[in-house]
Amino acid sequence: MESMHYIGLDIHKKIIAYCIKTFNGKIVDQGTITATRKALNWWMEKLPQPWTVAMEATLFTGWIYDFLKPHAFKVMVAHPEMLKAITAAKKKNDRADAEKIADLLRVNLIPECYMAPAELRELRRILRYRNYIVRTAVKEKNKISGLLMEVGATYAKKRLHGKKYFDDFLGDIEDVPESVINMVKLSRSNLETFNEIQKKLIQTLKGDTLIRDRVKRLMSIPGVGEITALTWVLETGEAQRFGSIKQAISYCGLCSAQHESAGKEYRGPISKKRNKHIQTILIEAAKLAPIWNPQLAQVHKKEADRGNKNKATLAVARKLVAFMLSVEKSGKEFIAMEEKMAA
Repeated sequence: MESMHYIGLDIHKKIIAYCIKTFNGKIVDQGTITATRKALNWWMEKLPQPWTVAMEATLFTGWIYDFLKPHAFKVMVAHPEMLKAITAAKKKNDRADAEKIADLLRVNLIPECYMAPAELRELRRILRYRNYIVRTAVKEKNKISGLLMEVGATYAKKRLHGKKYFDDFLGDIEDVPESVINMVKLSRSNLETFNEIQKKLIQTLKGDTLIRDRVKRLMSIPGVGEITALTWVLETGEAQRFGSIKQAISYCGLCSAQHESAGKEYRGPISKKRNKHIQTILIEAAKLAPIWNPQLAQVHKKEADRGNKNKATLAVARKLVAFMLSVEKSGKEFIAMEEKMAA
């Protein structure tokens, strides 16, 4: 479209650098604006029509994407790992970055990444905050243990954080400084608060009508609990965007990096280019899922017999991805292989 204007944005916390180009590469305008909704609204009123815009995926991209989308012909978000034209440049500044993004957009070479709907991103933010709360609670548990070990207190490791045992333990403890007891009580209070917060956040997510049915269907898979189901739904967004199981496995970080040159192929360790949030949950789920799911138990045993338990866990995680993707695309609850054969 020769009348289209192509805009590249380089987004930062406080400022946004922009570059506007025509179809033939002529610069119409470039500069910086404040990263606020008021400044963006004033800037959009002066833009030549029609216009399409691209930006790099950053921590601040979400709200700008949502703000510009109703006004632009098209809004694209570029994958930061794929923008080699910027990272490999000798001269790198905000203005140059915005211009390169505009050029990539103009010649249709933007490595576009997936942007989940705003409603799902809002729920995903809640889930990730819940995960942060859980990690903080674990730190409090470790702090309690550390304080007791520092003063030589003897305790039952597996029962320490049980309410009844903890209360009895503090009542009978001897030869421990009062300051340590006070700090242990404070950490215990924080731990209980964190546990209540994370439970409320999970109840909020489970009750949301947007994802409730999807989560329920995923939980029909033996070995998939509410946290695994919620993480899958909110981190993958729309499962239909995966054309195959291999694409979903790659997105979840359950495959190794591939390097091929001169006809020789090399396989490295598990790739770092993945969604780390869903990878962590799937690995943890894969360690327990074989207990509840006979099919996954067979997959685990087959790989474990070869002598590598870590590979067995990865195999189970990949199978979980296959199960969940199948349930998502079919829109039906999971049916085990034994039940299918019996039917």
